[in-house]
Amino acid sequence: MQLRLLKLNRAHPGPEQLFTQRLMLRRPEAADFDEWSALRARSAAFLKPFEPSWAQDELSRSAYRLRMRRQEAEITAGRGIPWFLFDLANNVLVGGITLSNIRRGVSQTATLGYWMGESYAGRGLMREAVIAVCGSAFERHGLHRLEAATVLENERSQRLLRRCGFRDEGHARGYLKIAGTWRDHLLFARLASDKPPEICNKPASG
Repeated sequence: MQLRLLKLNRAHPGPEQLFTQRLMLRRPEAADFDEWSALRARSAAFLKPFEPSWAQDELSRSAYRLRMRRQEAEITAGRGIPWFLFDLANNVLVGGITLSNIRRGVSQTATLGYWMGESYAGRGLMREAVIAVCGSAFERHGLHRLEAATVLENERSQRLLRRCGFRDEGHARGYLKIAGTWRDHLLFARLASDKPPEICNKPASG
């Protein structure tokens, strides 16, 4: 019995299905490849300035399979929780959001990252997704703190994080290598004990 309990204690909850006013969030699947690669290809110029350098085969099926294997390993180890975002009105993929670098023990912290297809940006959809994921992280996964970072000129993402209850925590020099260059970032965080943002029906930039 003791061994069984220890085994259960090592299990980590995966990405459950979440719903917002306009979105369904669910675990990425192999069958999503065509839609994912098409959306990322259409949005390449919009996304690349804010992401690590894309590999030459970034949007290939083999690269997607490798991505899926890494995500499954992260989920199993309790180090990551990914979701794809689908528009509820037409079941179309619009973006993705991930909790990564999950640390347990005395930390109970994770890093929040997200991307949105260019044609769906600015409609407040990511705000809905971030608020839903924060609720899941704090209530279901028992995390205490969520961290996020943006390059200095990404004012849209900074506004989004503040609207979702994140607070500014400082300026980190050469924090992440984005588009092939080590870039300064603004750091943000939200605690489980922070007052949640009010959710209204009026769309906000996201």
